[in-house]
Amino acid sequence: MTTMTDEMAMPANVVAPDTAKPPALLRRLLRARDRMDAAPHETWLVRRLARVSGVSQAHFARSFKETFGLPPHRYLLTRRLERATALLRDTDMPITEIAFPTGWNSLGTFGRTFRDIIGKTPSELRTLGSDAPCQRAKVPSCILSAALRPDLTIAVSEKRRRDGSASNNGA
Repeated sequence: MTTMTDEMAMPANVVAPDTAKPPALLRRLLRARDRMDAAPHETWLVRRLARVSGVSQAHFARSFKETFGLPPHRYLLTRRLERATALLRDTDMPITEIAFPTGWNSLGTFGRTFRDIIGKTPSELRTLGSDAPCQRAKVPSCILSAALRPDLTIAVSEKRRRDGSASNNGA
């Protein structure tokens, strides 16, 4: 038997804020996270985010990771990939017109990072996404984005290294 709390549990790849932090610090971290969410295409250096939060850079980086489960850079990368995935799925915009406004400085970096994390190239994802648009229309967008959120528990370079060694061992 499931209880109401079981049904309302967050998906595994969505991290709830750590409420054990002092409320003032949590508000400051949320302010920085909200700024990143509002403008993921902008350059968000830890220095800038710490200034938004009103804490030191080291304290900000450590507290952000402890609170949200990801370092600020990976959190931002997740948001950029979510936005790019939604645009690939829901629009006919060319891939280059999706890459730059979602915060990527290079089409090559966008494609490589997208493939490394999502597991498909942007073109492949677009092709797969066009197969079942009517099924997605039945799911609220907030649930859809949470379910499709990239899992960045390890760094992209580490994931690339692991995937590369696995493919080399199998050859």
